[in-house]
Amino acid sequence: MAKKDSKPAKKDKDTDVASPQPANANMPLFYSNPVPLDAKEHAKLGLKKSFGFNFTDGVNAVPVNLIEMPQICHFYPIAFSPDGNATPVAILGLRDNENLFLQPDGKWEANTYVPAYIRRYPFIFSELPDGDQLTLCVDMDDAVIEEGGEQGFFDAEGNATELANNALEFCKSYHAAAQQTVEFSKSLAASGLLVDREAQINVAGNRRINFSGFKIIDEQKLAELDDKIFLDWRSKGWLPFLYAHLFSGSQWQRLTYLLNNRLEKEAA
Repeated sequence: MAKKDSKPAKKDKDTDVASPQPANANMPLFYSNPVPLDAKEHAKLGLKKSFGFNFTDGVNAVPVNLIEMPQICHFYPIAFSPDGNATPVAILGLRDNENLFLQPDGKWEANTYVPAYIRRYPFIFSELPDGDQLTLCVDMDDAVIEEGGEQGFFDAEGNATELANNALEFCKSYHAAAQQTVEFSKSLAASGLLVDREAQINVAGNRRINFSGFKIIDEQKLAELDDKIFLDWRSKGWLPFLYAHLFSGSQWQRLTYLLNNRLEKEAA
């Protein structure tokens, strides 16, 4: 939920202050120029081979969908945005402008689930202004798009390649999951279960990081949740996702471990 040009948080001598950084309000996170794929205009264009995950550099949180939260909770802390939308996010880093899961070679941390929002890039759906039809778009970034490459969007006859068709199906699934997540988030935001929280993390060099600007579910309030609401959420199948969020709290320790490893390398 951050962009590379976010201003760094103010710091004192022994404490770093950080928070999930907001995305550009006018453009989805990671995207700079998404345009609808067109068989004529983009006949010779395609993805660069193995462009990696460098586009996630400088981002310390990404949105996650409801259905992936049971997987996310094994690798990342899950928090909720404080803006009233209660958007679930996976925390990727403890300092501003830092993704602890991005490796120097552009690969992701080994044996770690990659959030669907990241795997979807550079494709995305766009809703046309005059209707509810969704159009497959691709981010026209020179870092990921090339002309005449092996991974073309269209074949010689102008038909969509397997790459483009797979991207379309993935974006369909992602869009459906995102719609379900919006319903869940609205109900959660209205429930009164969310509370502001600050994570205080001790790292190497006797430094403390105060990571704030996010919400979590208050376990006591969840235990006291009105029976009618609880049963309604159970009928919708939402309970496992609430518990996935609670279980994900143990992953703050993993972030601390990754950050300490990085600090040791920086100091070497």
